[in-house]
Amino acid sequence: MTRINSLLIANRGEIVARVAHTARAMGLRTIAVYSDADRKAVHPALCDSAIAIGGERPADSYLRIPKLLEAARASGAQAIHPGYGFLSENAEFAQAVLDAGLVWVGPPPAAMTAMGNKSAARQAMARAGVPVLPGYDGAGQDLAQLAEHALRIGFPLMVKAACGGGGRGMRLVQQADQLEAALQSARSEALAAFGDGQLLLERALLAPRHVEIQVFADGQGQVVHLGERDCSVQRRHQKVVEEAPSPAVTPALRRRMGEAAVQVARSIGYVGAGTVEFLLDTDGSFWFMEMNTRLQVEHPVTEALTAVDLVEWQLLIAQGEPLPLGQEELLRRFESGGHAIEVRLCAEDPGRDYLPQAGRLLRWQPPSGIRCDHALADGLDIAPFYDSMLAKLIALAPTRRAAAAQLAAALDRTLCLGLATNRGLLARILRDDEFLGGEFSTALLARRFPDDAARRTPLPGGLLALAAAAIALLPATPLPDLWADWPGDRPVDQLVPLEHQGRLQRWQLQGTGSSFSASCGDEMHQITELRLIGPQQLNATLNGRPLRATRVPDGNWLWLMVDGVELAVEDRRLSPVQQTQALATGAVLVPMHGRLVLLNVELGDKVEVGALLAVMEAMKMEHQLTAPISGIVRAIHARVGEQVAARKLLLEVVAA
Repeated sequence: MTRINSLLIANRGEIVARVAHTARAMGLRTIAVYSDADRKAVHPALCDSAIAIGGERPADSYLRIPKLLEAARASGAQAIHPGYGFLSENAEFAQAVLDAGLVWVGPPPAAMTAMGNKSAARQAMARAGVPVLPGYDGAGQDLAQLAEHALRIGFPLMVKAACGGGGRGMRLVQQADQLEAALQSARSEALAAFGDGQLLLERALLAPRHVEIQVFADGQGQVVHLGERDCSVQRRHQKVVEEAPSPAVTPALRRRMGEAAVQVARSIGYVGAGTVEFLLDTDGSFWFMEMNTRLQVEHPVTEALTAVDLVEWQLLIAQGEPLPLGQEELLRRFESGGHAIEVRLCAEDPGRDYLPQAGRLLRWQPPSGIRCDHALADGLDIAPFYDSMLAKLIALAPTRRAAAAQLAAALDRTLCLGLATNRGLLARILRDDEFLGGEFSTALLARRFPDDAARRTPLPGGLLALAAAAIALLPATPLPDLWADWPGDRPVDQLVPLEHQGRLQRWQLQGTGSSFSASCGDEMHQITELRLIGPQQLNATLNGRPLRATRVPDGNWLWLMVDGVELAVEDRRLSPVQQTQALATGAVLVPMHGRLVLLNVELGDKVEVGALLAVMEAMKMEHQLTAPISGIVRAIHARVGEQVAARKLLLEVVAA
């Protein structure tokens, strides 16, 4: 038995905060690592010491095994916890840690190898008698071969990256004419995300549930499961909401799926924490998808129901200790623990096709009363190099509906201003009738929130008018008490042009500082008692309704949040004429902070509207930029490989 006294956490962000919290409670000294992009991040300060490993992109920092091992040596770390993502499921890293004489807080490298490649895992599970979907998982990877096997399997078909996860390198193919493009784009994304373009094919189930089983094994041969998590609320095969227990799983089915998951772990000599993921059909049939050989993002859901600290168990088992609890006690806790739901707060804009966001987090305040795992702070720069997840919010209540209501209310209280997030959409999902009914599949989001318009949170009437008034009439900071009422009866007659979600609105304010109207076209609102009550708080009465809002200025931009709804507007009174003119032409503005990975045109090229011009990479995803008009490429303002800031001019197309 090896006693761990110092732990290096080879990761970043909120998982470092999570692991460090438990490790320090167990008396371990904790060491963080950080890239150049994370020099001012929160997670290094949450550990006892921190080591710089250089680089901005993951390939130059968190994915560099020699740098991580050198950091462990320099800091005197005795063990390494990989968190999730990055190298957490990399058997080569695990072996290198062991070869360096360190304790690896994870499963044996051989078990990781068995599950690290989805094709090999499918083959192993079929041999072990675990059900798998019809598909192709062979070594032949020529596109023509893959296409031939796809036609044999039939449609709908799922194309998957063999070495990876998180929905990257995954494409649903409904019919044969979509196959070639899907194979090429899946391979390209897999190469970029995982460094390996190997693909596998599986017959697609269009309306399954995604149910996973948490397993744990110790070095003495004991293997248990800790119940299921339902991860069926997904967008683009990435989990959005996770819950336990699953509304679709009965106690009898839980035991069947749990036994299958335990068999998966036993068949590969597993030790430590792992998750076996299944597709579940409406008739109770289930099929093996993959095994994640690490801690999952959604592990707090299981912790909430079982009152088990899974990170503590990881560290105990890494020290050679036996599992603290047996199977029946874990099931008893799980089935009597109430209901837990977790949501992933992500830096993305659901109203713009989930476009990743990067930039400065101006204001962060997590809600009280529930668990929130994060490593965020006011003024933190959200880099474009990493995953878009910012934080996780978890609610536990006696019933499913109570947990959903509690979590939705907590999201309404969460302040996360400065860049677009999915916060509002998450609250709407939790209040959605079909979600609350419990009978849904992985198609829920695509059906209930199918397009940008459906995913945008509706603005309460008058919120844009209030934003115009806040910009035009309120000082930057509260006035001293002596002067607080000075502008009260001042005449107001101002035109305030605002840009909101790409649309220009002109608001006319008329009256006095204490009572005035705000009109735009046929829309008119009455505002009274507008005043600052703190650096970032204002009070007003809008159309006779008193309200309090959070106000965060950022240059020409203003962020406003009222009653759980937020908006960002740009004050266009001082906007350069050139920029205004450019927006009306064939200018291609960068939609988010990211790296230019492909230029598909050269100066002087003739393009048609909708033609692919460039590809940006942000938050590990690729995004295509197309021609807004037909014409000639007149200017290109960036080179491939450059990082480009949001809203910067990238290309110019002029009408031919």
